[in-house]
Amino acid sequence: MSSNPVAETVASLLPGARAELAELVAFRSVADFDRFPRSESEAAANWIADALRAEDFQDVALLDTPDGTQSVYGYLPGPDGARTVLLYAHYDVQPPLDEAAWTTPPFELTERDGRWYGRGSADCKGAVIMHLLALRALKANGGVPVHVKVIVEGSEEQGTGGLERYAEQHPELLTADTVVIGDAGNFRLGLPTVTTSLRGMTMMRVRIDTLEGNLHSGQFGGAAPDALSALIRVLDSLRAEDGSTTVDGLTDDTRWDGLQYDEAQFRQDAKVLDGVGLLGSGSVADRIWARPAVTVLGIDCPPVAGATPSIQASARAVLGLRVPPGVDAAEATKLLQSHLEDHTPWGARVSTEHVGEGQPFSADTTSPAYAAMADAMAVAYPGQDMQYAGQGGSIPLCNTLASLYPQAEMLLIGLSEPEAQIHAIDESVSPEELERLSVAEALFLRNYAAG
Repeated sequence: MSSNPVAETVASLLPGARAELAELVAFRSVADFDRFPRSESEAAANWIADALRAEDFQDVALLDTPDGTQSVYGYLPGPDGARTVLLYAHYDVQPPLDEAAWTTPPFELTERDGRWYGRGSADCKGAVIMHLLALRALKANGGVPVHVKVIVEGSEEQGTGGLERYAEQHPELLTADTVVIGDAGNFRLGLPTVTTSLRGMTMMRVRIDTLEGNLHSGQFGGAAPDALSALIRVLDSLRAEDGSTTVDGLTDDTRWDGLQYDEAQFRQDAKVLDGVGLLGSGSVADRIWARPAVTVLGIDCPPVAGATPSIQASARAVLGLRVPPGVDAAEATKLLQSHLEDHTPWGARVSTEHVGEGQPFSADTTSPAYAAMADAMAVAYPGQDMQYAGQGGSIPLCNTLASLYPQAEMLLIGLSEPEAQIHAIDESVSPEELERLSVAEALFLRNYAAG
């Protein structure tokens, strides 16, 4: 990185930042309080609130959001007449999955092969540290030239919408000229990227009932309707022969015009087994950023171990449908529900339960904030131009903020590049990426203030 005082300051702060991230990763802050202690999430929220107070933030508060979780808010005043920038991250994390499968414990930040491993290290506790590093670097080099609001959410991964509802009820709280969402990531390690579109999502449970109770498969098999087989048929109807998503009434032919994703690189990033084909048609970018994608997230049925020769009377699954920009998530939900009902065979009874929804998002890349970020990233990543990419995932808050503050510019950056393996076993963050993005954010705030 070309030497400049901001970059030098961030480099000097990195060892302390690692220690702070280790403290934050140690909290088992999964916002599923049936399985993880609420006290762990509350402790993480308090840690962040204390960190903001230590940086002279005012009005620091733990906001009790309608879904029963807490978001952390703080305000750092800048010079009179300065613009206001909102910095976002979330402290809740995905469950660790099989803890025994991790190379090192998921809630202990561990350095290995030049990366820091731990649940939430990239998604999204690392972004909390990124925001703090950027502000500290500016303070050490002339001061923070904008008003800064920080909001750190406590239930983003659960999709329960607490912060969205809170923002709608208190629209004055998060007003800003520009919002920097720290929950995205570079297209690949070392390639500076802003995410300009997000797919939304809808989640639905479907239940099939065929019998009053399970039956002996020898005595009744061949005529008695099997709920599990009926469910499998319904789920199979959501995919075409080539694996494309086929929800009746939902288009599956949109094109992505920005940065393209090399198919061989995608296979490597996704760790696709040799000989196994990719799903769908069109470019990889079309498929993961511009088109719908359905995933069977779970099925309630007897496990293989201990299964008996029985015909199942009922079966249940939960589905996630990623919704591309340009499609209303509520309309997609209705289409998915109708599809499931229409494709249930044999007159089986079908019921659906809608369990979550978030709208897709598309940014205006012609805004001044994008120019300010491009200049900042050119310094933080010498020789690299800022790229525009999509993201297949969802950040429902983006659309809420875009609706509440239509004049606000929105930029999505972050630490979740492919090697980070977010949501998976052995999640990690690159300290070099943390360093460069902290520099980029600091320089962005300076450029944006000057503009």
